[in-house]
Amino acid sequence: TRRMTECIQQTFGFQDLGNRKVEADFRGGNLSADGGILLLREVDRSSGMIGQLAGCFTDFRDQNLIEHTVSDLLRQRVFGMAMGYEDLNDHDTLRCDPVMALGVGKSDPLGLNRGGANRGKPLAGKSTLNRLELTNAKTGEGVLPGGVHKIRADFAAIETLLIRLAVSRLREDTDEIVLDFDATDSLLHGNQEGKFFHGYYDSYCYLPLYCFIGSWPVLAQLRTSNRDACEGTVEALEKIVPIIRERFPEARVILRGDSGFARESIFAWCEENGIFYVTGLAKNAVLLRHLDPAMFRAKADACVRGGYCTRFCEFTYSTAKSWSRTRRIIGKAQVNPKGENPRFVVTNLTGEPPQWRPEPLYREFYCARGNMENRIKEQQLDLFADRMSCEVMSANQLRLWLSTFAYVLMIDLRERGLSKSKVYAKASPAIIRTHLLKIAAVVTVSVRRVMVRWSSSFRFQAEVAACCARLQGAPG
Repeated sequence: TRRMTECIQQTFGFQDLGNRKVEADFRGGNLSADGGILLLREVDRSSGMIGQLAGCFTDFRDQNLIEHTVSDLLRQRVFGMAMGYEDLNDHDTLRCDPVMALGVGKSDPLGLNRGGANRGKPLAGKSTLNRLELTNAKTGEGVLPGGVHKIRADFAAIETLLIRLAVSRLREDTDEIVLDFDATDSLLHGNQEGKFFHGYYDSYCYLPLYCFIGSWPVLAQLRTSNRDACEGTVEALEKIVPIIRERFPEARVILRGDSGFARESIFAWCEENGIFYVTGLAKNAVLLRHLDPAMFRAKADACVRGGYCTRFCEFTYSTAKSWSRTRRIIGKAQVNPKGENPRFVVTNLTGEPPQWRPEPLYREFYCARGNMENRIKEQQLDLFADRMSCEVMSANQLRLWLSTFAYVLMIDLRERGLSKSKVYAKASPAIIRTHLLKIAAVVTVSVRRVMVRWSSSFRFQAEVAACCARLQGAPG
């Protein structure tokens, strides 16, 4: 039989431009759309974060037979997330990207020294990265002799590293540290381990517990959703607070959370360990009776203020059985055209300093916890923290951590390189990535130099130049 010749189109024609033809091909050379990854490489070089993360893994592979170290694999995965590549499948094509290889630290960014089918592919493929994520799930407590899953993660060490990184980013003169706790949903679409239906979110999901200090993530703990939203908070505090005290022994530490964290176990632990707390408190008939005088005045004032008025009050309160003592309550009596909107906060902060009086404590301090919810959204939407597609929870927990370290990397870039920028000092990771990291680049390699030529028509040249200058002058 006659064999048909496979034809691959080399040149692509498009609509003419006046009297000129418009054609395109894939013969432009070693180009990449991710030229800004060099900024991430500079941040990581300065902070050493990926190297520290690699220290939380034990590599049982024969080091004489490998081409990709644990640091290389982690850097490729974390940088990939930071650059917008959420899935391991992306790395089967990314492994050919010369700028990604340069960012990871490959001495042969074009892959010309590799043999066989791997020639021209300097980076690891999806299968190698997949084994990194699945080793703990596949091998149990030990490593299977002769198996392919040989890079074991120490989950306790990773958890501690994340806390230490966040604490190390705080200014030396910090005298108040706010621990923002919250739980969120991570939707599941298959038969993953730990799958449960959650009534509030109306879906099958995980219920990860987060803690932030400002913009810095301190805790990202994956949990099943068949539990109280605050479960694990005391255990988390037992890990976080001692590390804070090592560096800031005199700092005031305040736990802040919504009403889901108004639990006796959390309050009691904080009171026993010198930690302050400010959490929401679900309304009940007793609390509403305490708020009645303030609500009466608010409704009276709303009549002459266009239907809007808010008043604050404070009182002491204890539950009938669950609380061990009476505690200070801040009540907000709000009236608007839709009706009454009572809210309550419980705290052990005294009202003597002006900032802890009822109104500023509620408006300026408690309401600021909404910023933390934005940080969770950024991590999930911009860095794929909700990509829980592995079958087992241990692999999904590792994915959640890798996303969290990618978030730390992006915030490091913002704080170290963009803090003086009027546009990007508070920009989200997605904006930073789209504006400053997605740069068309040509890579040429010689014996003595790797030259990355960024696009001469790039819109944000001045911003990238300023960022480079600040990164190269920033302390580690």
